[in-house]
Amino acid sequence: MDSVNLHYGRPGLLARVDATLRSLGKDPLQLTPDDLAPLDQFHIGGKMATLAIAKASGIQPGDKVLDVGGGLGGPARMLARETGCRVTVLDLTQEFCEVGRELTARCGLHEKVDFVQGDALAMPFESSSFDVIWSQHSSMNIPGKPKLYSEIARVLKPGGKYVMHEVFAGSKQPVLYPAPWAARQDYSFMIPSEESRSLLASAGLHEIQWQDTTETGAEWFLARLRAQQATDANFLGINLILGEIFQPAFGNMLKNLQEGRTRIVEAVLVKD
Repeated sequence: MDSVNLHYGRPGLLARVDATLRSLGKDPLQLTPDDLAPLDQFHIGGKMATLAIAKASGIQPGDKVLDVGGGLGGPARMLARETGCRVTVLDLTQEFCEVGRELTARCGLHEKVDFVQGDALAMPFESSSFDVIWSQHSSMNIPGKPKLYSEIARVLKPGGKYVMHEVFAGSKQPVLYPAPWAARQDYSFMIPSEESRSLLASAGLHEIQWQDTTETGAEWFLARLRAQQATDANFLGINLILGEIFQPAFGNMLKNLQEGRTRIVEAVLVKD
């Protein structure tokens, strides 16, 4: 998975974030999850999607939550602040884990959110460790969905929930690249949503909610793209992560949604 690390892990991310925050009049050492949301909530729907899905899933104070592919920890910090749960972020990219820890400390949430660098196909956790597994726009970078779902089921407690907000392959192919999650197809691992549903059921994870949100997601993404095009080039966002491929990746993301090449699903599943 070196390609994934190269895609997301460009050195110097924290310095770029700090410089941008200062240019926007923010103190990089005194932050809130809301200050960082344009950067670390780079899934479709942003922080409002995180909050809405958290409410629908019923995460409770004291729940142990695992965010699989949680990146810089934006959703994790928001969940910890809003629900009082404890979140562990598992991510393959070392740069994300290191920067995520620092940003979490600056938000005063280091006692609620921690980071583990590791592989979602071989999770470094004991079985039945978590009340909730969470993933937002991360499975596209993870090959071997049967193994991913079996690992999720393994570390989830009986009766626990898997909360998912993911991008799937649409009926029209191929997907256009570069995209925000991959510059090339060779490290993008999307499957159709119906295939995912079958694999999840085989892993012992059963639906209590499954909603295709592609149309509303495309509308949100279009509005986000227009807002960024209208602002100064110096803004806090995924541009600081993607660098020179940011503009074509964002354009292709919108085309993929509008043309049915990708679909967005929000789901909550429960383990037997």
